[in-house]
Amino acid sequence: MLRTLYNQIGQYGHAALATPVLTALEVVLDVLIPYVTAMLIDKGIMVGDMASVYKYGLLMVGMAFLSLFFGIMAGRVSAYASTGFASNLRRAMYRNIQTFSFQDIDRYSTSGLVTRMTTDVQSLQSAFQQILRVTVRAPFRLLLSIVMCLVIDPRLSLIFIVAMVVLGVSLYQIISRVARLFKQVFVKYDELNQSVQENVTGIRVVKAFVREDYENQKFAKAADGLYQLYTRAESLMALNHPVMNMVVYGCIIALSWWGAHFIVGGTLTTGELTSLFTYVMSILQALMMLSMIFVMLTQSAASAQRVSEIIEHKASISNPDEPLMAVPDGSVEFRGVRFDYQATADPTPKASGSRRSALFNVSFRIESGQTIGVIGGTGSGKSTLVNLISRLYDTSLGEVLVGGHDVRQYDLTTLRDAVAVVLQQNTLFSGTVLDNLRWGRADATLEECRRACQLAQADEFVSEMPQGYDTKIEQGGTNVSGGQKQRLCIARALLKNPRILVLDDSTSACDTRTDAKIQQAFREQLPQMTKLIIAQRISSVQHCDRILVMDNGVVTGFDTHEHLLASNALYKEIYDIQMADTGDFDTKGGAA
Repeated sequence: MLRTLYNQIGQYGHAALATPVLTALEVVLDVLIPYVTAMLIDKGIMVGDMASVYKYGLLMVGMAFLSLFFGIMAGRVSAYASTGFASNLRRAMYRNIQTFSFQDIDRYSTSGLVTRMTTDVQSLQSAFQQILRVTVRAPFRLLLSIVMCLVIDPRLSLIFIVAMVVLGVSLYQIISRVARLFKQVFVKYDELNQSVQENVTGIRVVKAFVREDYENQKFAKAADGLYQLYTRAESLMALNHPVMNMVVYGCIIALSWWGAHFIVGGTLTTGELTSLFTYVMSILQALMMLSMIFVMLTQSAASAQRVSEIIEHKASISNPDEPLMAVPDGSVEFRGVRFDYQATADPTPKASGSRRSALFNVSFRIESGQTIGVIGGTGSGKSTLVNLISRLYDTSLGEVLVGGHDVRQYDLTTLRDAVAVVLQQNTLFSGTVLDNLRWGRADATLEECRRACQLAQADEFVSEMPQGYDTKIEQGGTNVSGGQKQRLCIARALLKNPRILVLDDSTSACDTRTDAKIQQAFREQLPQMTKLIIAQRISSVQHCDRILVMDNGVVTGFDTHEHLLASNALYKEIYDIQMADTGDFDTKGGAA
C-alpha cells in the first residue's frame, strides 16, 4: 500500500523533499528566538546596555523574517506537492477503473468508487500536506525545545519530561478510541453517496411515485449515521484541549514556583526563566500537534487502503502474452460453458464469498452471418450469455469461441471492435448526436453516421431535431425518448462495422412497426454480419435463422421458430401468452 501511494508522488517529488527542509529551517529559527530573547533581557535590559538591546533586537527581527520566509515557502511547495499527489491518485484510479471487466465493476458499488475518488483522496491530500510539514515541525520543535531547556537549566527540564509523559498517556487513550470510529466513517460515506446517487439518477421515478418523503427518510438515516459517528469522534478529540490546558497550566505553576526559588538563589536569570516559559509552551504544542497527526493518520489510513485497493486491483480480464490481432469471421461457439457470479452485498471486495450460478453447461454453435434470436424469462441468463462473447465476463468453466478461437486468445480491443454490443441499459453522453454516434468510430463521416442511423431507423427523427445531427444530447439522454435512445445506440454500434452484432433487448422501447423495420434492414442489408438478438417479443425473433431458448441458465431449445413451437414447451407457452395479448411471459414458475 505505501509503495503504491509513494509511486503516485511522481513529478512532485522535488517539492515533497523541499517542504521538510524549509520547515526544518523555519523551526530552527523559531526555537532559537526565545534563546536570543533571554540574552536580550539578561545582557541588555537588565543591565541597561542599549547597544546589546539593539544588537539582539535586530537579530531577533532578522530571524523572525527568515522564519516567516521559510514558513511561506514551505506552505507553497507543500500545497503544490499535495494537490499534485491527489491529482495523480485520481488519474491512477480512473485509469485502472477503465481496465475493469464487468466482474471487477460488480465488486465495487458506484457510490463506493465515487467516495474513494473524492472524500478518500481529499483525506489523503490533507494528510500528505500535514506529513510534509507537521510531522517535521512537531518532532523537530519538540526535540530542539527540550535540548534548549536542558542547556538553560537541566533541573527545571524535569518538569517538562513529567508533563510529556502525562500528556502522552492521556492523548494515547483518546487517539486509540477515535481511531476505531474513523474506520467506520467511510462506510457511512458510501451509504450517503449511494442514497444521493440513486435519488438524483432516478428523480423522475421518485416523483412519478410520489416517494419524496421516503427518499428524505432514507437520506436522513444515512446522514444521521454519519453524524452520530462524527459526533462521537469529535467529542473524544475535543478532550485534547482540556488535557493540554491542564498540563500547560501545571507546567506554568511548577515553573513559576521553582523558577522563583532559583532566581532568588541566584542560579537562574529572569531572561532564562522567560525563555523556559516559551519553551514549555512550544514543547506542549508540539505534543498536541503530534496527537493531531496520529488522529489524522489513523483517519487517512482507511482512505489510503481504499484508494490503493483500486490502484492495485488487477483486472480479472487482460490480454494474453501473444494475442491474436484479427477475428477471422463471425462464427460463435459455446463449449460446456458455466458462469458464476460472485455475490457480495458489501461495497468493498472480499477475498471469498457466496457464488450464484447463471449458466450451466451451455453448448451451441452459430455460423458466421446467421441471425440468432435469444429468448427466455427474466433472470434466465440471456444477458450473461452474450456478455461472454465480447469477454465482458470470463467463463467459470468451458470455452467461448469467436472466429474459431477462444476469446481469451484475442487482443481485447480487437475482439470488442469485432463484437459490438448494445446493452440493456442504453447510455448516451453529453454532446451532440454526432458526438454520440462517433463513439462507435471516431473518424466516421456524417454520411456514414447517417447510413447507420437509417439502418437503425433513427435518421428520420434525428433529421427532424432542431439542429439535426448537431443537436445537443442532454446528460443521460433526457431529451430523447427511450426508443430513440435505443435506436441511436444501435446506430453507434453499427458504425464499428463489427463481425458480430449483439442486441441485448435493445428494441424493447420501440413500437412493433419500428422493431420490424430494424429487423428487415438487418436481414436485407447486413447479410454477412452475425446478429444475436435478445428480445422479449417473439415477433422480434421469429424470422431469425434459429432461436435460442433459455430457462434458468440452461439452453432448452435451439431451432427455428416452427420447430420450437412443435417441440419446446417453454417457447410454445411464451408464444401462446403473447398471442393472447397478455404481454407477460415471465409468469412461468421456472423463470427467475
